[in-house]
Amino acid sequence: MNNERVWVDEAWRHSLEKTVRNSARIGSGFPHASQGGVYQLAEPSWWTAGFWPGMLWLLYGESGKEELKLLAEECEARLDDVLDAYVKLDHDMGFIWTMTSVANYTLTGNETSRIRAMKAANYLAARFNLKGQYIRAWNPWSEGERNEGQAIIDCCMNMPLLFWASRISGDPRYAHIAEAHMDTVLKYFIRADGSVYHIVNFDPHTGEMLEGLGGQGYAPESAWSRGAAWAIYGLTLAYHHTGKNDYYQAAKRVANFFLSRLPEDSVPAWDFRAPDELRSLRDTSAGSCAASGLLLLAAKSEGGDADVYRAGGERILKSLYENYGAWDDPAEEGLLLHGTSNYPQGTNIDVPLIYGDFFFVEGLARLKGCGPFYWE
Repeated sequence: MNNERVWVDEAWRHSLEKTVRNSARIGSGFPHASQGGVYQLAEPSWWTAGFWPGMLWLLYGESGKEELKLLAEECEARLDDVLDAYVKLDHDMGFIWTMTSVANYTLTGNETSRIRAMKAANYLAARFNLKGQYIRAWNPWSEGERNEGQAIIDCCMNMPLLFWASRISGDPRYAHIAEAHMDTVLKYFIRADGSVYHIVNFDPHTGEMLEGLGGQGYAPESAWSRGAAWAIYGLTLAYHHTGKNDYYQAAKRVANFFLSRLPEDSVPAWDFRAPDELRSLRDTSAGSCAASGLLLLAAKSEGGDADVYRAGGERILKSLYENYGAWDDPAEEGLLLHGTSNYPQGTNIDVPLIYGDFFFVEGLARLKGCGPFYWE
């Protein structure tokens, strides 16, 4: 057994053991960020609702532990009220139902799960703005707010739900919308150097780009690292689903930017262009998401490119395991320490984040070759 396999298998074992322990308290809840060592549970409508059940499905797929499957199914059932009530649904339907209903249908053939995922895909497709060729991100956060012109880089990761819906239904319209949105990402979100905007604001009536916004990054023209991670992974997935070379080339450009800005331990700052005094603040969730995306990009590449992206993804995951894990701390439920959720709003800074944990486990699964991976 080589050294690579030793640490990967060890990290997987630690992740499985800790998740099983955590499940005794979390159950079919929806954890988001850990505060004081305890994962705070969010409402089922919150955008992170799919990551805990998604991680349960990943770990169940390799371990066969029935209790993880049952909890994942309970989470999925609890989301029916959100899906049927409609009013709190936004673009993050892809995050939520890809990792719950698509996962369940893929593994078990559950017909109810297929219908749930198709409902979510229809609602997501309905958010498409024809003039601007983008998926609207959010509903108003407060009375009177106008954000119907806003699209965000995170939505790259919601497009696999639409590609899945086209494949399952045989109806190409879902994929047409996903591809149109990703073409808009290429045109307006990806800068020449490979950095990305978090938010782009469009005129919702004409489709004209109005401005790029900083969002969860330091400033409009900065380089929020998790945004780059969403782009690496989302563009690679778009290439996977379409074979369109423009997506592949853009994924490489963002990946090269991301890898070139990593510090010595390969775990990114929360924003690569934040002032020096703020750049020491890391975001392990950006690292784990990028790592999983880099491993998929490596699988889609050949020769030296494949070697670079695979090595980069492995370095990030190994550093996360060795330098940022909470494996030996029974007072901490999070798998990875030092995530940064939203620095500008001052929320969930330097804490474990459930999506960081999910992508870490998914990255390990890619190294182990034990999918399936529901985005694909």
